[in-house]
Amino acid sequence: MSKNGSVLLKLSGESLLGKQDSGIDFSVLSTLADQILTLSAAGHRVAIVLGAGNVWRYRDTMDSGIDRVSSDYMGMLATIMNSVALASAIEKAGGEARVYSAIEVATVVKPYHQKQALNDLEKGHIVICAGGTGNPYFTTDSAAALRALELQCGLLMKGTNTDGVYDADPKTHPQARKYNTISFDEVLEKDLKVMDGAAIALCRDGNLPIQVFRFGTVEDLLGAAEGKVGTRVGEGVEG
Repeated sequence: MSKNGSVLLKLSGESLLGKQDSGIDFSVLSTLADQILTLSAAGHRVAIVLGAGNVWRYRDTMDSGIDRVSSDYMGMLATIMNSVALASAIEKAGGEARVYSAIEVATVVKPYHQKQALNDLEKGHIVICAGGTGNPYFTTDSAAALRALELQCGLLMKGTNTDGVYDADPKTHPQARKYNTISFDEVLEKDLKVMDGAAIALCRDGNLPIQVFRFGTVEDLLGAAEGKVGTRVGEGVEG
């Protein structure tokens, strides 16, 4: 379990797609809201960072002719859309959610303020951090690491489409070996693409462990929060 009961869940925008090519599958959104509330009911204070690959992401739109800085800001705005949708689903399911954005959209969400967000988290509200870091050239992985440290989380949970960290892509290398634990330095040295390098370095320097797991079932979500499912990155462990 996380050291202080607080976890930050990082999910890609694609986690909201379902079987669609873009946008939000509302049945998936509803299921996600229920799972998050189950995690909260299990005694975890929950913060969330969502990506925006279901709407807009620079690396998928490099041929658009839109410059990198503008494209990154479009992606940050898309994370706000995803976050507002998730907050609405959580509240519909009976929970309390608060969205804070690094980019000010005052009529829609609150500007990010560390102490206010931390206070909401301590009250048991689900805190959703949108707008990335508020700066271009940084991914939502980096935003997740930054917010997890600021909100004094004991664990960063990285939901993916694989069941942990492998020494090679298990989709193309059937003999790839899964790590149960691995150090930050080994992840960086082997360029294992767990999260981007800036996010890994932030977690390493802040002594914040990462639990990488396959996101899908509530059982896997709860197991990952307890460190029983997936791969643990950090805390001085070795692969």
